Amino acid sequence: MDKVGIGIIGCGNISGAYLKAMTSAFPILDIRGLADLNRDMAEAKASEFNLSTRTIDELLADPKVEIIVNLTVPKAHVTVGLQALEAGKHTYSEKPLGINFAEGKKLADAARARNLRIGAAPDTFLGGGHQTARTLIDRGVIGQPVGGTATFMCPGHERWHPNPAFYYEVGGGPMLDMGPYYITDLVNLLGPVAQVGGFAITPRKQRVITSEPRNGERIPVHVPTHVAGVMAFAGGAVVQITMSFDVAGHKHVPLEIYGTEGTLIVPDPNHFGGQVEYLRKGGRFEEQPVSAPYADGNYRSLGVADMAYAIRSDRPHRANGDLALHVLEVMEAFHTAAEQGRTISIVTATERPAPLSESLIDGRLAK
Repeated sequence: MDKVGIGIIGCGNISGAYLKAMTSAFPILDIRGLADLNRDMAEAKASEFNLSTRTIDELLADPKVEIIVNLTVPKAHVTVGLQALEAGKHTYSEKPLGINFAEGKKLADAARARNLRIGAAPDTFLGGGHQTARTLIDRGVIGQPVGGTATFMCPGHERWHPNPAFYYEVGGGPMLDMGPYYITDLVNLLGPVAQVGGFAITPRKQRVITSEPRNGERIPVHVPTHVAGVMAFAGGAVVQITMSFDVAGHKHVPLEIYGTEGTLIVPDPNHFGGQVEYLRKGGRFEEQPVSAPYADGNYRSLGVADMAYAIRSDRPHRANGDLALHVLEVMEAFHTAAEQGRTISIVTATERPAPLSESLIDGRLAK
């Protein structure tokens, strides 16, 4: 199968994980060059992975580049994505798809008008831990899904990120930063969301950076940093969610799914693998074997590889634009629900992505 040319725009903190997986795990991907407005950052990543740097215009003009992988900061996702589409390229971006639903829809509409594909992280739901959990749900081991909990709570990313200000700008905050992992995985497990209710607060208007090189600098907070709510899924399940940058620590597991016949503990959706546990009604929690692929490492760019195979085989890709736009609408709905004091009906439609039933390793096609 012919390789698919990849151009990467954005060489910040997350790019290293993408490049490591792209260059080691997915032979269908042909990286044609790296670009960043900060040329030094691009050159550093290019040197680390033995790749070449290009300008953004050069990548967009290269006829061998079929997919632009957009790893810029959230507020640039749609702008760069539209540039890629206008150049005739498919585009795959880091999460979220856009900083608000209107922006995300603009990108989706532009892709549809040009008959091009868009995709977006996260792709962790394709990892072996989450695919194993999905298989158990699909087999009916927990009975009818009735509820669940999704929990991410930490003190904030200014503890470790070298340039954390964008996490507290519009398009950031715990819901748009971490919510994509949890909500995307929940759609993978349970199907689309129908309604949302929620509350959101901003306990602090400033944060103090404690990481280097900006240790001690104060940054303003423009978004809610503690969001709690409820999602009613079209299939009937009701899931509670809390996303916070204001909690010192907690003992909740990241994801639990409850059914009429049992409970499932799902791995952290920020990772591809992890422990899956099942509690049969009247029994006790037991670890389940993880037999699906991509559970033993960080495979960021798995969604890009799946898109590349999908282009070559003319099938839908899994981390697709409809899914990303649906998740973006759900995340925005929590803030809207908090502001307006009512539940919000979700208007976008999406299907559960097809299970990743076969490995992509060594060029084998994922069905």
